[in-house]
Amino acid sequence: MGQNPSKPPPSSTQHVFKSESPVNFSPDLIAALQASPETDSTRSKDLELHIQQRVHSELTRLDAEQTKRLTKLQEQISASPDSTTESTHPDARTPDQSTSFGGVDHKAAAEGDKLRDLSRQSVQKEIDMLKEKLKRRKIKEEVVQDKSIEKAKSEVVNCLRLNDRRPLDCWREVEAFKEEVGRLEKEFLGKIMD
Repeated sequence: MGQNPSKPPPSSTQHVFKSESPVNFSPDLIAALQASPETDSTRSKDLELHIQQRVHSELTRLDAEQTKRLTKLQEQISASPDSTTESTHPDARTPDQSTSFGGVDHKAAAEGDKLRDLSRQSVQKEIDMLKEKLKRRKIKEEVVQDKSIEKAKSEVVNCLRLNDRRPLDCWREVEAFKEEVGRLEKEFLGKIMD
């Protein structure tokens, strides 16, 4: 098994091409191909290196674009007047009202606090909106409180437990459960459409 090589030795140094129609290559082309030091592995490595360079250049370009966008947005946020922060936090001070011992670093820190306040406020607004939506939708509680669905569900479960080897015998209970779910869906759609 290990005594024979896995590839047969090359029988000749000539390349033989077989086709139905006669194909003629110039002797210069054949000589160039035979003398070429490139192999399949070097070509694939060169291709892989080329692909990696392209990906790297694209990533750096995208990173530079994102950095520009981020700085532009930060400048817009810091330059825009924030009346909502002052109205919700009357004791909040702007960087101009701060004490002078902080200098430029203190102003930058105050601007960072201002940005955090903006993000906190927007997150809090989103949370409040989601809470309101959840209060309006109490679908799951209505489903749990509906006794007819619970009864139909328990009948299906009991039938499947009794007929564990013949689950198709529970078709009546499954149909009753489907009818109850359909009724509940119609009620729900009626509430939404109104």
